[in-house]
Amino acid sequence: MPEILNRVKELRNARGWTQEQLAHAVGVSRQSINSIERDRYVPSLELALTFARVFGCSTDQIFTLESEK
Repeated sequence: MPEILNRVKELRNARGWTQEQLAHAVGVSRQSINSIERDRYVPSLELALTFARVFGCSTDQIFTLESEK
């Protein structure tokens, strides 16, 4: 099964935000942000679109589908 990779931590750090600040901006818990950044949780489409709006970029710039090896 393909794996979904994300740049959430990279984009958050580029803005100088804490996990708590990002969590507040997208409307989830800090624990959810931590799980997403550690690839333990794949966000819903609604949450992925919210990340795109908050970061000001497309979902493709945040989330990528890595093909099977």
